[in-house]
Amino acid sequence: MAGEASSAASELVQVVALLAAGVVAVPLFKRMGLGSVLGYLVAGLAIGPFGLGLFSDPHAILHVAELGVVLFLFIIGLEMEPSRLWGLRREIFGLGLAQVGACIAALTLVGVAMGFPLAVSFVAGTGFVLTSTAIVMQLLEERSSLSTPKGQRIVAILLLEDLAIVPLLAAVALLAPGGQASNTVDRIYSIAIALGSIAALVAAGRWLLNPMFRLLAASKAREVMTAAALLVVLGSALAMQLGGLSMAMGAFLAGVLLSESTFRHQLEADVEPFRGILLGLFFLSVGMSLDLTVIGANWALILASVAAYMVVKSLVIYAVARALRASHPEALERAILMAQGGEFAFVLYAAATSAGIIDGTTNAILTATIILSMTLTPLMVITYDRFGRKAGVSTDGVDVPENLVGSALIIGFGRFGQIVSQPLISRGCTVSIIDTNPAYIRVAEEFGFKVYYGDGTRLDILHAAGTATARAILICVDDRNAAKRIAEIAKAEFPLVPVLARARDREHAIELIHAGVTFQLRETFESALAFGAQALQTIGDDPDSAHAAMAEVRRRDLERLELQTVGGIYAGRELIHGNAAVAQEVG
Repeated sequence: MAGEASSAASELVQVVALLAAGVVAVPLFKRMGLGSVLGYLVAGLAIGPFGLGLFSDPHAILHVAELGVVLFLFIIGLEMEPSRLWGLRREIFGLGLAQVGACIAALTLVGVAMGFPLAVSFVAGTGFVLTSTAIVMQLLEERSSLSTPKGQRIVAILLLEDLAIVPLLAAVALLAPGGQASNTVDRIYSIAIALGSIAALVAAGRWLLNPMFRLLAASKAREVMTAAALLVVLGSALAMQLGGLSMAMGAFLAGVLLSESTFRHQLEADVEPFRGILLGLFFLSVGMSLDLTVIGANWALILASVAAYMVVKSLVIYAVARALRASHPEALERAILMAQGGEFAFVLYAAATSAGIIDGTTNAILTATIILSMTLTPLMVITYDRFGRKAGVSTDGVDVPENLVGSALIIGFGRFGQIVSQPLISRGCTVSIIDTNPAYIRVAEEFGFKVYYGDGTRLDILHAAGTATARAILICVDDRNAAKRIAEIAKAEFPLVPVLARARDREHAIELIHAGVTFQLRETFESALAFGAQALQTIGDDPDSAHAAMAEVRRRDLERLELQTVGGIYAGRELIHGNAAVAQEVG
């Protein structure tokens, strides 16, 4: 009994150590601007065999932690409706195949140049081609790039790399000593099993999953729904693994099949907590798996391999991206994000070791090379973000303002600016509009608006946009610092032109008042008041009483705002006393 209690306490110590490492390291590293991924990796190294020694077999944890990648891919799949995925087919099978094929060829040559036999060079290079889905997805999420077009192209390449694991494993079997003839039937059988697994999963997703979730929802047992969500994810992953495919691919397909389900949001909410914890555990276990003994004994070879593989892979990715008409900033960012090897390389190297292509020492060296490249990637991204050249803005097909004349100048044509422009245009006012987002400008032109490219914080742009002759300047940008800067420039250079500004919150409103704006409106204030008035009427209040209550809220808010403003400077007071309609717009 004492032995069992001691064993249980030891396991609990390990669990506490894992949680504590993440809780301490991640906020610290994020506060230093180094990102959560690097925090997890360093924390794993600290508590692993070469740190505090709390774990002796990190690979056992790594196998469990890979479920974090599986759950992450499931959530990504939920965001990928089949029509959207079909729209990425060119990126998956065009861009993805081009990049993977070019990288395999180039990295195989790197291995040959370093003195490895051709078969070993192929296996080593191919493993490095398989980018870390977990690291890239996490970095894209932290950079808010996952749903952008450039982010979607990277996701497409990662999906192709997941699919590539099947033919690559078959290639390893083909390269095995004496395996050319004896394994032909086995390879055909494996491919048939893989295709059958995909077909079975698609069939289950189309005809079984939604009825199952409807039945479970009717039971109103929340814990059963959570269990069912995990069952779907892990069952799909297991089906793909038994079929010779990656678990992540199975989870992704399950997510895609459920992306149009009415239970999509419930599934995402149920899986998300497990995804976050297990993905963090994955990064911790990668850090723990960094074998400093192997690195110390072969440090020159490993460092040379990491440098050679990462540099060559980056160059090839950049070249392929530019050849397929990606911009320089996008190609460079993709090359940096995808320069490392990934977790699927461990599977490929283990298969090559079992097949006798590489020995145990070579496997350890290649594994250390992959892990070290994964560790370096967050540092490369941080360096790029901090010191790299910022992405330029493409203004192809976009006009710049030149000697414009209008009743009002609107600066910023996002959702707020678009709504503001409508009453002005409907009343016959001539409006000049500038924005720094070419995408907004092109979309606006499709709806008949003429928007010019221009930065409102530049005095020359304001002059060209006709500010000197405008009857009002409307600052509608959502960048609070830019809004304040535009207000200061406008009041200094065009003191007779009234300036109306969109404020983010009360603090921003006070800043704009100090900058001298004639009128400011907090973007959520009036919508919240309208919502509150409707709420009062819904619960039984009459319309007049509801509007009187809102007027009282506006009055008290204005008084507080005047008290918070030095000297009570607020030009809106005259508007309130002089025009009841305008009073409803003051926030």
